[in-house]
Amino acid sequence: MTTEKISIKTANPNDEKVQAIIEELSANLYLRFGSDGKNSFTDWQYDNSKFVFVIAEIDSEIVGCGAVRPISETTGEVKRMYSKFPGKKIGQTILTFLENSAKTIGFSDLVLETRVKNQEAIQFYQKQGYKVIPNYGKYKDRPEAICFIKPLK
Repeated sequence: MTTEKISIKTANPNDEKVQAIIEELSANLYLRFGSDGKNSFTDWQYDNSKFVFVIAEIDSEIVGCGAVRPISETTGEVKRMYSKFPGKKIGQTILTFLENSAKTIGFSDLVLETRVKNQEAIQFYQKQGYKVIPNYGKYKDRPEAICFIKPLK
């Protein structure tokens, strides 16, 4: 069995080619949970050095994406994580890249939110060392949300 090479690179989320994977993620979320998650990605500033947006490619096909944005001086938030093909370590590769980027930027923690219904995501993040925390920020009074943190070492 051949292992496909996943390459991760930073990208502009407003780039036309990149928009397709973001739209696919939004459609997927909407079908599964009735919300596309776009509202939480409106303040993207790709010219700000504390924001990171990446795409994953296999054979020059965009197969995933992910982002980190600052929510404080020391904490980044993981957003728009998506893998087109489950089980190919795309999500893990993206997340590792984002964690390393976040460390380089100077973040000491990464937090994120997903839906309680999204059991695959919950299990994925727990396997990557994320721990459940009380809901933060706009998720505080949202029982459908579950939040996580991972200290970056």
